[in-house]
Amino acid sequence: MPLTDTAVRNAKPVAKPVKLFDGLGLFLIVTPAGGKWWRFRYSFDGKEKLLSLGTYPDTSLVKAREARSAARKLIAQGIDPGADRKAAKEAQAALTENCFETVCRDWLEQRKGTVEPAQHVKTLARMVNDVFPWLGAKPISEISAPDVLAVLRRIDERGARYTAHRVRSEISQAFRYAIATGRAERDPCPDLKGAIPSPKAEHFASITTPSEVAELLRAIDGFRGTFVVKSALLLAPLLFVRPGELRKAEWTGFDLDKGEWRYLVTKTKTRHLVPLAPQAVALLRELHPLTGSGRYVFPGRDPHKAMSEAAVNAALRRIGYNTKTEITGHGFRAMARTILHEVLGIKPEVIEHQLAHAVPDALGGAYNRTKFLKDRRAMMHQWADYLTKLKAGAEVIAITTAA
Repeated sequence: MPLTDTAVRNAKPVAKPVKLFDGLGLFLIVTPAGGKWWRFRYSFDGKEKLLSLGTYPDTSLVKAREARSAARKLIAQGIDPGADRKAAKEAQAALTENCFETVCRDWLEQRKGTVEPAQHVKTLARMVNDVFPWLGAKPISEISAPDVLAVLRRIDERGARYTAHRVRSEISQAFRYAIATGRAERDPCPDLKGAIPSPKAEHFASITTPSEVAELLRAIDGFRGTFVVKSALLLAPLLFVRPGELRKAEWTGFDLDKGEWRYLVTKTKTRHLVPLAPQAVALLRELHPLTGSGRYVFPGRDPHKAMSEAAVNAALRRIGYNTKTEITGHGFRAMARTILHEVLGIKPEVIEHQLAHAVPDALGGAYNRTKFLKDRRAMMHQWADYLTKLKAGAEVIAITTAA
């Protein structure tokens, strides 16, 4: 007799598996543990085979019968339902393996060790928020230039043009990885050159007139935040290194007796040397009793991690400065570059070497951490003395264009 839903629902487990038959090859196995598994027995090419149709109650009696009917139709067409299911699973697995999200995550993972952790996190966030919802499930080999353009326009239309261009570059890199791993044949992103207008060049906000610098230095002096953040704020204009390099500074890189700081420039992966003026050494010696037993000069709330990348800008806002239009942590570099050249008359090549910028020379070389070291050491002392006088209210020299 065919099964009823009541019979299936009330079937109790016993010491050994029990089979309840519905007919036409469909039966239910009730296991000693209480599981109820649907099975379909059929013959194909003279061989008896079993096909799993799910478990009860997830698969009801009605659904199990529908699955049996579908399998019998395949058999009538000369198709083995077991082999057909296996092929469908393999096709789905291949589709999943080659979808854009899977390929992109593979690319992000394999390059993870070569980029800064923050960069990895930001790239993944852009993909999760702006790309995967629309392209993630598509096979990467089937994604066209119009598909990518639709994603980029959606980003651009919310006023994030720079992000749109960054995402285009990252999608392109994922495609190049797919090509290298045999999952795509071409990158459609080059076809989109010019489709999204170039973003307007944006420079870090900075203060570059001596009178305004003097006001800023006095405002920094009055900062009432933590001693660690205040120390970073006081050292930022003296050292004018990149904000990330300042906040991640490690005590092992400092020789306060020699007045030197050596570290690896994260942007160019080159060694850099910063001569320390007496004012900078004094600030660091004052900070050392507080943080010197740890790794970082400027630790965050977690002493095993560096200070937050937002700390300096937050401190600038706290003393009344707009970090979008007036000054940012990065803006101290532009401040130093401008005043050192136009007020103090320092040669541009000396300044650029201290900024750790690539400066081609007659031999075609780029940055050399020891080049102009004597001049750079004198410049850093002169710069620190100049800032000290500005903060004290000494006569301010107006900027004039250097010859």
